[in-house]
Amino acid sequence: GIKGGAAGGGYSQVIPMEEFNLHLTGDIHAITASHNLVAAALDTRILHEASQTDAAIFDRLCPMKDGKRKFATTMLARLKKLQIDKQDPSDLTEEEKSRFVRLDIDPATIT
Repeated sequence: GIKGGAAGGGYSQVIPMEEFNLHLTGDIHAITASHNLVAAALDTRILHEASQTDAAIFDRLCPMKDGKRKFATTMLARLKKLQIDKQDPSDLTEEEKSRFVRLDIDPATIT
């Protein structure tokens, strides 16, 4: 069939053509790539939480650099959402570390 039947049966034109490009043909690819990226990130996180200790995940999320740990800005935002009011990673209790590092995603609820 002919694409764009409602807009002239494929014979419509916008002049000059080189200045008018909405890049609509790549939108589905971008959505698919984004979806796949999120799915891979969730899958990886579920695997890591199932196979590693809280301490191991904490060490990867907040590694030692020059003998000290430091929270990134996004990590501080997560701590705030968890109602943990601490700025220094070494001040976290074991229970706070566990709450910080685990998203506790239930694989049975992901569709």
